[in-house]
Amino acid sequence: MKREIIQIDEDKCTGCGECIPNCHEGALQMIDGKARLISDLMCDGLGACIGHCPEGAIEIIEREAQPYDEILVMQEMVTKGKNTVIAHLAHLKDHKEFGFLKQGVRWMQENTDSINFNIEEVMSAVHNGVEEKKEEAASACGCGGHDDQPKHHHHHEPMHVHAEGGCPGSMAKTINKTEPTHNVNVGDAPSELTQWPVQMHLINPAASYFQNSDLLLAADCVAFSMGNFHNKFLKGRSLGIACPKLDANKEIYIDKLVALIDDSKINTITVMKMEVPCCGGILQMAQIASQQATRKVPIKSITVSISGEILAENWV
Repeated sequence: MKREIIQIDEDKCTGCGECIPNCHEGALQMIDGKARLISDLMCDGLGACIGHCPEGAIEIIEREAQPYDEILVMQEMVTKGKNTVIAHLAHLKDHKEFGFLKQGVRWMQENTDSINFNIEEVMSAVHNGVEEKKEEAASACGCGGHDDQPKHHHHHEPMHVHAEGGCPGSMAKTINKTEPTHNVNVGDAPSELTQWPVQMHLINPAASYFQNSDLLLAADCVAFSMGNFHNKFLKGRSLGIACPKLDANKEIYIDKLVALIDDSKINTITVMKMEVPCCGGILQMAQIASQQATRKVPIKSITVSISGEILAENWV
């Protein structure tokens, strides 16, 4: 089994930071003036960062997949300096990879003599970094703590959970509806699906139902969050669904989208994605395919909240 992952040419990297916001996994950070991959555990290999590097310093390489080894990663990280190690360990903590975090800290403690920086400063920075996030979150919500208790103890308990980090897309929460839905009489609303299959790995771009159609490219979760997905968005469109975070071999999706544009001559692409950061990859796939195709088609982006509301809708 092979795995794709990004590789950064530090000689070409100028430290502009254009790639950082486009890594939805948070695996890229600016360290000591260079873009660094601080956690190959989190790199999904989509390559969304590549199109935003003006120096061509980032490429995707393919290598045999091996079990993740935090010790080997730490051995590499310490060669890049204290700040890179801090960023790596903080990243593990934010993503709740506490087992790997403990392995990394234990390795540093066992190899103190061969490390040319103070590991106590590293561990203090990783710990205090979380506290700083909590303070920033409390400041944003307007609560500065109480005079009779430490500043980091706020009366908004949920803020503490949110500030600890992790992927926003996997954060558990209850969706409270302002109006009851069980009394809404919608009858047996018909499905507007006119094809099968729909998953991007399974579709055939040459299928007749894609010819000259308007394509709806939707993230997997969209249809489940919206009560009117079929009659308002799917009706009259062909469909492809994907998860930009969890699906493997997503480069195939780009190839199929290019074929849909050039060979099936689809008219438009409507991309529907959830509001969570990791979902942005589905729009980037459509944009990359549009750049690679010989034909040009309009692309509309629709962002959906987890409660099923349209947050943004625009042509890109």
